Amino acid sequence: MQAENQQTLHFQAPVRQIEAETWPVDEVLALFELPFTDLMHKAQTTHRANFPDGDVELATLLSIKTGGCEEDCGYCPQAARYDTGVEAKKILDVREVLDAAKAARENGATRFCMGAAWRSPKDRDIEKVETMVREVKALGLETCATLGMLKEEQAQRLAAAGLDYYNHNLDTAPEFYDKVISTREYQDRLDTLGHVRSAGLKVCCGGIVGMGESRRQRAGLISQLANLNPYPESVPVNHLVQVEGTPLHGLPPLDPLEFVRTIAVARITMPKARVRLSAGRRELGEAVQAMCFLAGANSIFYGDKLLTTDNPEAEDDRVLLDKLGLKTRNKIESKSGSCS
Repeated sequence: MQAENQQTLHFQAPVRQIEAETWPVDEVLALFELPFTDLMHKAQTTHRANFPDGDVELATLLSIKTGGCEEDCGYCPQAARYDTGVEAKKILDVREVLDAAKAARENGATRFCMGAAWRSPKDRDIEKVETMVREVKALGLETCATLGMLKEEQAQRLAAAGLDYYNHNLDTAPEFYDKVISTREYQDRLDTLGHVRSAGLKVCCGGIVGMGESRRQRAGLISQLANLNPYPESVPVNHLVQVEGTPLHGLPPLDPLEFVRTIAVARITMPKARVRLSAGRRELGEAVQAMCFLAGANSIFYGDKLLTTDNPEAEDDRVLLDKLGLKTRNKIESKSGSCS
């Protein structure tokens, strides 16, 4: 297989680019190409060593500002330029957010994530999110936000408000990135991650598979994530949800076992991270999700909606976890605690 061109990328301190990569792309690709049973055994051994309790984290994601985004991400129904039926809406009132957070807590979620369809937030937007973060934290939930690109001072403001995690996905490998997005550079994403780390926030960062990338490019994504120093505490792995009206609609679907392999490789290369089953779980079905848990996934987005696409119902998730005998995480570590 011919290697794609590699890009030289730079990180904002303290997310450091290390002189010798811990996980070069070729070594990550070698994991992908292991016999399936060998890969699963290696992933499960790694998982048990680092998460002996075997619990699954339940996280709920709420879209606090939907649609109207100026970017051209080829997978996203919230981009204003695509006709997907998603209506642009104003940012939610704090009371609406709190009601959703309370419902999430009552359903067993320990982390509450707030997402907004912005290229980057304005300072007045940050002020509103700060209030949301403080109020949600008061409910005893961990907080996470995904608001687009951040300036250094914006990340510091969110940290001061008590935000625990900031989500900013790399989406794919650097060499495939311009096939999916043209309105921002890969380096922009790394810079935001640098600002987030500098502010003392934990990082939630993953990507999307099934966008037409090669296996080597999937390995390239995992390599990028695993070589962040430190690697993300949370790694959401999304299975592309094809939405009519977006450029990626109509692609051949990814083989489900390739998705399971991606979860397993993420677990091996980032052993202490929470590896999260995110978008696209609905399409995978129970059997594939069960294999993903066996491969080391230990976090799920939980609820009936994932931003603008359907997600398995909370009760369905509970039934599946019960079938598998998996317990859910029921405590929240302090900010100085473990990276789970």
